[in-house]
Amino acid sequence: MAKRQLNRRQNWRIEKIQGERAARAAKREQHALQELEGGDLGPEQLGLVIAHFGVTVEVEAQDGEAAGQVFRCNLRANLPALVTGDKVVWRAGNQGNGVIVAQLARGTELCRPNNHGQLKPVAANVDLIVIVFAPAPEPQANLIDRYLVAAEHAGIRPLLLLNKADLIDAHNAPTLNALLAVYRDLGYPLLEVSAHHGDGMQRLQQTLDAHISVFVGQSGVGKSSLVNSLLPQAQTRVGDLSEWSGQGTHTTTTARLYHFPNGGDLIDSPGIREFGLAHVSRDDVEAGFIEFRDLLGNCRFRDCKHDREPGCALLKALEEGRVSAQRMHSYRSIVASLTQDTY
Repeated sequence: MAKRQLNRRQNWRIEKIQGERAARAAKREQHALQELEGGDLGPEQLGLVIAHFGVTVEVEAQDGEAAGQVFRCNLRANLPALVTGDKVVWRAGNQGNGVIVAQLARGTELCRPNNHGQLKPVAANVDLIVIVFAPAPEPQANLIDRYLVAAEHAGIRPLLLLNKADLIDAHNAPTLNALLAVYRDLGYPLLEVSAHHGDGMQRLQQTLDAHISVFVGQSGVGKSSLVNSLLPQAQTRVGDLSEWSGQGTHTTTTARLYHFPNGGDLIDSPGIREFGLAHVSRDDVEAGFIEFRDLLGNCRFRDCKHDREPGCALLKALEEGRVSAQRMHSYRSIVASLTQDTY
């Protein structure tokens, strides 16, 4: 059955109701903040944002007697939007709550455009982006390459992680091996693990120690299962692949930071089926394809689009096998989608 289309008045009424609800929620939060700041607040101290819940965040104290404890904090109105991984200055209240008074500079930030095309940070101070894929749902090279471009643009080191390696069989092995060979030849670090059986998990843990990592990848690839295996205390809810669609069901609803016992942190972010790159330029995309670096600038024409132009260095490299057809297809697909890409 087709969805019933709403008329202009119905849309206006829905937007009006939603706006009134948002205004009431903001008023309640402002009242709570005023009560906090009107009472006795502790001294300024350092904190780490470990989860975000709209207008409030969970902050882990980083120094003083409360170090390691978690507090639900309000944000002062003059602060920018905070994300998981942010380092902040905050003051404690007397009921396990507090107020964030300043945001410290970010070393890195992972961003994505929202539905309105506005750039929105989703995690801060990350130094390793773990791109998770699996035999099912079938991995898409174009999606992996989008993550790699985003990682290069953000200045964050990537790690390719094939989960559910126990599902590799005679049917899917040839396609998977061909896919993985492209990235191995390019020098990208790549691990194969099975969160379900535990294969390769110790090596993964050693790789993640001493880093601040974020897992990304389409739904259903087992990100939550990986978190549960690495950090049993996290108790992340796990979802199964939808039987009728073959796609994963979203299980994580907010980005949350977890600590590893031997050092290092993990930020578990909501599942993303498609990774848009509306916030990057054509030059950024070209820079994200590391095999292009020695070729760019060597084309006959300065404004070469690397499509059919004579004297194109990339096309010559493609003919000679120095650039794979798989990666060239991804590059063209990403560039073609830049003006219409959304998350």
